Order: sequence, then structure tokens, then C-alpha cells
Amino acid sequence: MDDAAQPVRQTEPPAPGYVAPGSRQIFARQRPVSIRMLQDVQPQPARQVRIEQRMEIRITPRAAPPMPPDMLTGMPDDDFDLHFSERKIGKCLPISGIAGVKPNKGSRLLLYMRDRRLVAADLERSCRARDFYSGFYLARTSDGQLCVDRDTLLSRSGMNCKLTRIRQLVPDGH
Repeated sequence: MDDAAQPVRQTEPPAPGYVAPGSRQIFARQRPVSIRMLQDVQPQPARQVRIEQRMEIRITPRAAPPMPPDMLTGMPDDDFDLHFSERKIGKCLPISGIAGVKPNKGSRLLLYMRDRRLVAADLERSCRARDFYSGFYLARTSDGQLCVDRDTLLSRSGMNCKLTRIRQLVPDGH
């Protein structure tokens, strides 16, 4: 084949400082760096990371106690509803003392305490207790207390409600 018959390829000029493989050039020529060039360099904005710690406490529903099948054998069929009276207990409860929760009628939750007390917690009027059927979340507070008109309960369905009142429930006759 004739060398003149082959088309001539046009290539782009190599980038500055490029050394072709197999070439005899050992060092590529580089532009010297001056002090003025270093002064023109602007500092890059710092990338900042902000770490926030948030701890939520989950209060789970109270399971119904198992009943033996022969427990009601031979008992009369009267109404066995227990009646409770309410007692003031202040505006705050220790969060660590709550063992479980159960929704009650309207906007009232029943809180079962670890010391065997039963506490009724009233929610805002716009809230329904049945939204808390699977428990609730509560942000940890610095004092470890659940307080009326301060803390917000978050149901697992997404409802946010504030406590408006708490009362201890005591069976009548005690």
C-alpha cells in the first residue's frame, strides 16, 4: 500500500504538560507558580455538620391480663363494673413510672403506673383517645417528667395532643 493514499488524521493538540507514552521527553513543562497566584486563591466555604440528639420514649399499650376459663364459673351474672373516684396528683408524672397506656372514652387515656396506680390523662378536646390505641411517643425532657400543658404526646398514627389534666383513679371504697 501507498503511504500517500492513506488519509491524514487530524488530532487535537495534547494538553499542556502531557507527555506521550514512549516519547523521549522526561519532564513536561509546567507554568511556574508565583506568590501573586497564591494570593488570588479564595478560601473555600467550610462544610459544617450539625449533630442534634433527640430521644423519644415509646409508651406501649397495656395488654389485657389472661383470665383462666373457670374463673367466672358459679358467679352471678351481675354487672361487675368497678367505679372509681378521682384524686388530684399534681401536674406532672415521672415518665419512667409509666408501664402502659390504654385509650378510654372520648379524649381520655388510662396510664398504668409501675407502682400499680391508675392515672387518667385528659387530652385536648380536638384529640381522640382511640388514636392512641397502639401507644404513643414522648420527647425526653430534662426533668424526666410528663407534665400538663407542657408536653405533647405523639400517637403512632401521627396525631399530636397535649395533656390538659391528670388524675389518679382510686376504686370506690378505698
